[in-house]
Amino acid sequence: MGDRLAKDALFAAFAEVAAALGSGRRAEIVDLLAQGERSVEEIAGEIGQSVANTSHHLRTLARAGLVDTRRDGTRIYYALGGEHVQDMWAAVRAVAEERTAGLDRLALAYLGDRSELEAVDRATLVERMNHGGVLVLDVRPAAEYAAGHIAGACSVPVDELHRWLRGLPDDLEIVAYCRGPYCVYADEAVRALRERGYRAARLEDGFPEWRRAGLPVAVGH
Repeated sequence: MGDRLAKDALFAAFAEVAAALGSGRRAEIVDLLAQGERSVEEIAGEIGQSVANTSHHLRTLARAGLVDTRRDGTRIYYALGGEHVQDMWAAVRAVAEERTAGLDRLALAYLGDRSELEAVDRATLVERMNHGGVLVLDVRPAAEYAAGHIAGACSVPVDELHRWLRGLPDDLEIVAYCRGPYCVYADEAVRALRERGYRAARLEDGFPEWRRAGLPVAVGH
C-alpha cells in the first residue's frame, strides 16, 4: 500500500512537468521546437531574449524532460523530447482556447483580423493537392523547411516573398502555411499575395499539426 509521502512525491513529479510550461517564454520555445531542433543562439534570436536567459529556460525544460540536447562541436542543439511533448503542447493550447477568458482578444491583438483571409483545413488541402492546381508555400524560415515540411511544398520564407512575387504562376491557387494557428507568417504571405492579384489562402493550422495527423512530410531542401 502506498503512503502519503510517496504519493506526494509522485504527484510533485507530475507537477514539475506542468510547471516547466509555467512561463510564456518557455511555452514559446516549445512551440518553436515543434518545427525542429535549433541551437540556443537561434532560439534566443527567435524569442527576443539573451543567450543566458534562453539557456536558463532551456535548462528548466530539460530538467522536466521536455527537451533533449545534441552537441555538434561547440554548439548545443535542442529538440522536443518526443511526440508526447508535442501532444501535450497541443492539449494545453486546446484547453486554453476552450477555457481561458479573453484568449480570443489576445489572439486578435497579435494576429490581427483574419476574417478576410480564407482558411483551408488539412483535409481540403490534401484533396486539392491530389487534384492538382494548387501551389503550397512553406513560408517559415528555410531551416525549419529543411527539418521537415509538407511533401510537395515549396520553401518561400515570408521575408523573401517579395523576391518571388513576379515569378509565381498566376493560374494556380496558392496555399501558404507556417508554424501553426498562432503564427503570423502565413497571414502576412496571403495578404501580400492577394494584393498582387493571386488567389491565396492559408492553412488553418501549421506543419506540426500536419505531421501529427500522419500526413505526407518530407525533409531537406
